[in-house]
Amino acid sequence: MKDLRIVFMGTPDFAVATLKTLVEHDYNIVGVITAPDKPAGRGQKLNESAVKQYAVSQNLTVLQPTNLKNDAFIDELKALNANLQIVVAFRMLPKIVWQMPEYGTFNLHASLLPNYRGAAPINWAIINGESKTGVSTFFIDEKIDTGDMILQETIHINPDENAGSLHDTLMAIGSDLVLKTVVLIGEGSVKTIPQTESSDIKTAYKLDRDNCKIDWNDTLENIHNLIRGLSPYPAAWCSLVNGNDTLDIKIYGADKETMPHNHSNGTIISTKKELKVAVSKGYIIIKDIKLPGKRTMDVKSLLNGYDFDADAKMR
Repeated sequence: MKDLRIVFMGTPDFAVATLKTLVEHDYNIVGVITAPDKPAGRGQKLNESAVKQYAVSQNLTVLQPTNLKNDAFIDELKALNANLQIVVAFRMLPKIVWQMPEYGTFNLHASLLPNYRGAAPINWAIINGESKTGVSTFFIDEKIDTGDMILQETIHINPDENAGSLHDTLMAIGSDLVLKTVVLIGEGSVKTIPQTESSDIKTAYKLDRDNCKIDWNDTLENIHNLIRGLSPYPAAWCSLVNGNDTLDIKIYGADKETMPHNHSNGTIISTKKELKVAVSKGYIIIKDIKLPGKRTMDVKSLLNGYDFDADAKMR
């Protein structure tokens, strides 16, 4: 069994689960690399990453470089004398960093590679209506998420689950997959498989305002998948036209109902208990919504204090 000296790199909650698993299994974590503290909130108080908070609680050495190619950082990283680096939800590494340790640098990615390489694999698997996804570990190379694969695990996606619940499931199985990968590396029994390349590989593009906007002329299925694939973050949005008001709103939860009707796409049908939007071949039934400057609320709470005109529309 190899004597592993591990540097862990990660930033959000998704990465904490893996770091915690490694610590609880008594692996020697010689350093943790995470994002610099960032000002947040009205008071612009410095906000520490979830990984930093956990690492500090475990008395682990923490480095927070702003530039991964900086000579001072490279010297600090070399001084840790790690022979394995593990990356979970961090940023792209320069070659001088990922090629440094003797046993390589491997990454945990929340998709079944080669599909959904990129920034938002959990969201896009749901947005695209996939019935399964998973997690993969692979050795990092020059490109993004293209290195030789080590292990993979597949799970089923529930037709009604959102990105938040899928995130939590993948976070748990991902930390287990990293542990299995570290065991193989420690035993010297890793076998890798090159990723296959083809023209139909799906990409996990970075989420932005444009690809998070609901197109009410799209299919019932696609709109429903977009809403659940973007919930709870960053949330699908659209414009609500109600009388003289045009408001950009966010929709966090919705059901779908297949039913023929004569309404134009985007037409709002509201009662005292229900709010739904007409689309091709059915309705999107809104469950959770956020108006500008207001908190997220369930639709019944909204309907208690908000009136929709007869010709109100989503667009």
